Amino acid sequence: MTPTQKSEAKWGLLFVAPTIIGLLVLNLYPIANTIYQSFFKTGDFGKGNIFIGLANYQKVLSSQETWQALWNTVKYALIEVPFGVVIALLLAVLLNKKIGGRSVYRTIFFLPMVCAPAAVAMVWKWLYNTQFGLLNNVLHTKVAWISDPKIAWISIGIIGVWSIIGYNMVLFIGGLQEIPGDYYEAADIDGASGVRQFFSITVPLLSPTTFFIVQTRIIGALTIFDLMFMVMDKTNVALPKVQSIVYLFYQYAFTNGNKGYGATLVVILLLFIMLLTWILQRAEKKIVYHN
Repeated sequence: MTPTQKSEAKWGLLFVAPTIIGLLVLNLYPIANTIYQSFFKTGDFGKGNIFIGLANYQKVLSSQETWQALWNTVKYALIEVPFGVVIALLLAVLLNKKIGGRSVYRTIFFLPMVCAPAAVAMVWKWLYNTQFGLLNNVLHTKVAWISDPKIAWISIGIIGVWSIIGYNMVLFIGGLQEIPGDYYEAADIDGASGVRQFFSITVPLLSPTTFFIVQTRIIGALTIFDLMFMVMDKTNVALPKVQSIVYLFYQYAFTNGNKGYGATLVVILLLFIMLLTWILQRAEKKIVYHN
């Protein structure tokens, strides 16, 4: 390397050093430490951890509570991801057109993303309240939206969809603005209807954005915690049918003080997410259209 190239390389490393250090300290080290702790049993008063090998993994994988929590997490993802993506796509197509108050509508739909999770949970708990909730008063019913084990997970999923629509919509609008208008002009000349243009032009050309949103939202849905923690009380009879893997991790690691068992739950979830990500990456070439 010439002296100029060496100087550029040094300055380049200097500029990326904060990011590299941040990744090592905030991401790689916690991951490695979590995997390490999963092989230990937390000692008395949180000290003197005892090495127990794969015993935590045997307990976790043989526990019905673990599989129920994993199934709860998957059920939540099955509500949030598809509905959040489809509704956001339809809104993005509508708000990408030249209509009055377009910026205002975009802001309104994006507002849930900037609201504090505690405020969101408080409002929705009031809406879902069996005795005084707005939903039951409007519908003239007495449905236990978040206390009935049969429907509580659906109620939580609805909050998740409501919270994420605005974020997905903004990403879709960005993808729509990258599609050349020539395609739609040619389709208009050929007499294609709006529906035909949507499925023949918009959906295929927007598939890279859609794939990115689906992949990131699957990961986000599988790691859900704050929403369930704030909406579902510990005394709620529906909690076992709603709590996610991360919620279960919190219970064992921070409430029960069993950090080894909690770390094992996180490692199992990490492996599950990595498997799904690998499957999605393999399917990308077949389902994503790159023009």
